[in-house]
Amino acid sequence: MTADAKSETLGFQTEAKQLLQLMIHSLYSNQEIFLRELISNASDAIDKLRFAALADDSVLEGQGEFTIQVDVDKDAGTLTITDNGIGMTRDEVIENLGTIAKSGTAAFLENLTGDQQKDSQLIGQFGVGFYSAFIVADKVRVHTRKSGEGADGGVVWESSGEADFTISEQPREQRGTAITLYLKDDCSDFADEWRVRSVIKKYSDHISVPVMMLEPEKPVPEGEEDAETAPREYEAVNEATALWTRSRSEVSDEEYKAFYQHISHDFQDPLSWSHNRVEGKLEYTSLLYLPAKAPFDMWQRDTARGLKLYVQRTFIMDDAEQFLPLYLRFVKGVIDSNDLPLNVSREILQQDGAVDSMRSAITKRVLDMLAKMAKSSADDYAAFWSEFGQVLKEGPAEDFANKEKVAGLLRFATTHTDTEAQDQSLADYVERMQEGQDAIYYVVAENFNTAKHSPHLEVFRKKGIEVLLLSDRVDDWLMNHLQSFDDKPLKDVARGALELASDSEEEKAEQEKLEKDSEDLVARIQTVLEAKVQEVRATARLTESPACLVVGDYDMGAQMKRIMEAAGQAVPESKPILEINPSHPLIQMLDGESDEDRFADLATVVFDQASLAEGGTLSDPAAYVSKLNKLLLQLAGS
Repeated sequence: MTADAKSETLGFQTEAKQLLQLMIHSLYSNQEIFLRELISNASDAIDKLRFAALADDSVLEGQGEFTIQVDVDKDAGTLTITDNGIGMTRDEVIENLGTIAKSGTAAFLENLTGDQQKDSQLIGQFGVGFYSAFIVADKVRVHTRKSGEGADGGVVWESSGEADFTISEQPREQRGTAITLYLKDDCSDFADEWRVRSVIKKYSDHISVPVMMLEPEKPVPEGEEDAETAPREYEAVNEATALWTRSRSEVSDEEYKAFYQHISHDFQDPLSWSHNRVEGKLEYTSLLYLPAKAPFDMWQRDTARGLKLYVQRTFIMDDAEQFLPLYLRFVKGVIDSNDLPLNVSREILQQDGAVDSMRSAITKRVLDMLAKMAKSSADDYAAFWSEFGQVLKEGPAEDFANKEKVAGLLRFATTHTDTEAQDQSLADYVERMQEGQDAIYYVVAENFNTAKHSPHLEVFRKKGIEVLLLSDRVDDWLMNHLQSFDDKPLKDVARGALELASDSEEEKAEQEKLEKDSEDLVARIQTVLEAKVQEVRATARLTESPACLVVGDYDMGAQMKRIMEAAGQAVPESKPILEINPSHPLIQMLDGESDEDRFADLATVVFDQASLAEGGTLSDPAAYVSKLNKLLLQLAGS
């Protein structure tokens, strides 16, 4: 920090420094994006001032006409973007330009690969905002004043995008912000008026604030070279009409994509969008987008997110989360209502009946968008599912009214394909159900391979009954809330006693005989494992494995236990049920063992192996290895 109190040199936040360096060196193919970002920021600053003026119009300082002005100086090699929006105080400048106050920064940096092309795509998912200026500039100067602060409240921020920035006080008559970019030598084309005009038309045509530039120079008629020319006037370069207020037939796909990039700060095009105007009891317009990539803060459920809310075309807030449930938090877009008060607050939104009606309708519209995509474009839906599928799985627990709709959008891996791809719907499963099958079966495991090779599947594979293979962390929780689909109950194959509707009377009789013949063995094992299991029983569900662990009908599943333990939450005490396969050679050897110590060791090894097959962890791995080694040596005659 310098000794002069009016001018200070401060260091960037570490994450900001890393992002700056990456952008300076990596985004060669996306250079022109910086202008879209800076104009979008200027538009946001004007929207914020409009909203502040609803409560106190003195912040307008007598000037209610809003513009964004872009000036180029070819000789000086500069480009300046000026807005008359809300502006910033000194503290706000340091907070907004010296740090990245965006959740997900750490995850973003962890995902960097060093490959410029791939890292450029990551930046697109993260959103770059103001920092994009350093893509084309080797120095940036910001002169700003907060509305209502007076001319002496002006602040200047300067940086070359290296380790630090300088901030000083400098009077500014006009409220708002002027950003001057001192262009790099190889980016001098952005000091050309026609080049800048074309970029503004490409990326910012939809912004509702006029973006002004000096009108093009008129050619001088021959013989009038020495005549005095009229001063050039500023003219709007963009349409300056809020895109969502226009008819769908008047908006091109390119304009829809550009508007998405404006509101989301995403470099990539959206997967899909829906533009709809509702008239009648409620009047509002919605423009909703499904992104192609998930942001880095997707799993931070408390992060600010939601739709941009306008009331009668007046900006109200950026993140109106009341219009969509949390499991649809990936949706971007705008809602403009005629039925909410202009001075609307978050508290009013939470209590307003119109909001509830709009939330219900908008939620259904998003679900309909997804259903339409799933039906008409399998590839797009597969891309969507790979990014947002786990978030959508939160739906059945959060949105009872739309539980069946959400269930129809879910995708799973199953034994039908035996691949890790989650590309099978519940409707696909029901269509393939065997005659007489009365339930949808699933198995939950720590990962796909554990699920695919679960011993619980053995009888199902033998009978040709399909089973859903679930391995996402949210799956156990999902199934606890979903419970049924198309009037078919969902059953965990690893929970409770197995009863299949396809079992014949002969098979049921064999099971009863199996249980009776195994009573003595079951009792011996129960005695040895009394501290580890709540019950031991013989089963016909196994065809290849010696044993498996089963969860009680009302006990918490193993995966849910692991999630709660990892989160530091208390887990209710419960013991698994051990089911044995009496026809397996290992169990037959156990049954014939007369040495009680060897019997106990072998029974414990069988239990531990069943636990490992479920993806579980052993409480005493060393004891397991010791028992196993001793048994192997005995079998080898050593």
